[in-house]
Amino acid sequence: MQNNAQMQDKELMMDVLSSQKLMTGNYSTFANECATKSIRDDMLNILQDEHKIQAEIYGEMSERGWYQTQPAEAKKISQLKEKFGGQN
Repeated sequence: MQNNAQMQDKELMMDVLSSQKLMTGNYSTFANECATKSIRDDMLNILQDEHKIQAEIYGEMSERGWYQTQPAEAKKISQLKEKFGGQN
């Protein structure tokens, strides 16, 4: 029974994380299309809050082993630094 409940929790968290990713994408688009500075600032503040929530969800899932990422290889990081390092 506990394993089934854990699977339901994992599926719920995956759904929440997917929703957060969608929301941050939408808020980013909204911020880009705002007609006034005050509304754009509000959208950017909301976007920042949503990114914090997304990071918290990811952190919780990662701690539980439900969302694992592979570390980047040092060689690939160096290549990307070289490729994009001169762009400012």
